[in-house]
Amino acid sequence: YSVVIMVFIGMDHGTTGISFCIMSDEGKVIDVFKIGREESKKGLISAKEEILKRVDLDDVKLMAITYAMGDGISKILPTNKVKDRGILSINGAGKVTGGGTSVFSELEELDIDSVMIPGLHKNSDSLDKLFRAAYSHQASPEKVSISYNAVKETGWSNFIVADISSNSVDILIEDGKIKGAIDACLGAMGVVHGPLDLEMIRRIDENNASANDCFSHAGAIKIAGIDGKVANMKDQLLENYMNGDEKAKLAIDTLIMTVAMEIAGLDVVCKNEIEGIVLTGSIGSATEPFNFADEINKYFKNKYPLEIISKDSGAIGAAQIAMDVYNGEKEILGIEVNIS
Repeated sequence: YSVVIMVFIGMDHGTTGISFCIMSDEGKVIDVFKIGREESKKGLISAKEEILKRVDLDDVKLMAITYAMGDGISKILPTNKVKDRGILSINGAGKVTGGGTSVFSELEELDIDSVMIPGLHKNSDSLDKLFRAAYSHQASPEKVSISYNAVKETGWSNFIVADISSNSVDILIEDGKIKGAIDACLGAMGVVHGPLDLEMIRRIDENNASANDCFSHAGAIKIAGIDGKVANMKDQLLENYMNGDEKAKLAIDTLIMTVAMEIAGLDVVCKNEIEGIVLTGSIGSATEPFNFADEINKYFKNKYPLEIISKDSGAIGAAQIAMDVYNGEKEILGIEVNIS
């Protein structure tokens, strides 16, 4: 890539793996690649080496990182000024493999300028005070980068982003700013994670399971009767679905229904007319064995335009944030940029 003088990198700290987007200063995606969490932890693959294969570090002007819950920060900040990697605690955040931690350590070794994107939580000044009062945590940092990519792709100012994959998080954008979101443990099911219902609360109270264990088995897999490695659960669910398994079909149909409920709930609290819904994530962007957009549209009866963006939107949006922050942007979706 000797022709490219300036390069920006975005990192999406996802449930099944860590994704990277390398972007030119013209906003073109040069490459997107993903590192599995288990492989990273076992040292089978190196994020550092994968980046060095693709770019000359001297060309990298800025990298934007998303990590875990991002609940220890509320502004976009230089990584070297962030304490404890921007998180309050690693507990209760889904399955901990250590893969994301090892990738973060490798990125520090690269010694390139980077910023950290915050999550959405009760201390996020950018959010509507009602959402902040209602929920301590609403979304992890990659949902900010996904939303940023959605704005860039659609040009909309008032819309809902539905990110449906291992977990489901829906985000409300109003007047070009993130107003609020509903986290995976509160609302719609994802493939793996989902809301804690009464039965689970009882199991926790009776010491039959931890809250985190319940959260990590509350998605569609609970209905489909699937367990195992997080990285394999989605493929197993879809395989069962294609083979005509009734439980898998019920699981997918239920997931879609809960997502529709959540989107409708966010629509109700938006002061402006919703321009549309943006779908992303491995399930949200799926066209087979079922078309997610068509299935969700059965509930909304063509009320909204539906736009599907790349399932890599978390990494792509992070790279777009890196580029715009480097070029002097002081605010991203209502979130303050403080890199001085």
